[in-house]
Amino acid sequence: MTSRPEASRPSEDRHTPDAVLHARTGTDVSPEDLVLAAGRDITPRNLEWARRKLAAEGPAALDKLLP
Repeated sequence: MTSRPEASRPSEDRHTPDAVLHARTGTDVSPEDLVLAAGRDITPRNLEWARRKLAAEGPAALDKLLP
């Protein structure tokens, strides 16, 4: 009989419920938050991009970038 260590491990096909994945805590989203969530450096150009995106989409802009 061969040993199957993977049989004793928890199943890896379990998924985290969507309700647990929300990133926002109910606080305001700043342009800096949006820039960092997009994986960009905080530069004047990127901050302006984030300001425009927040003006157009509101806090949902952050939700669209994060899982």
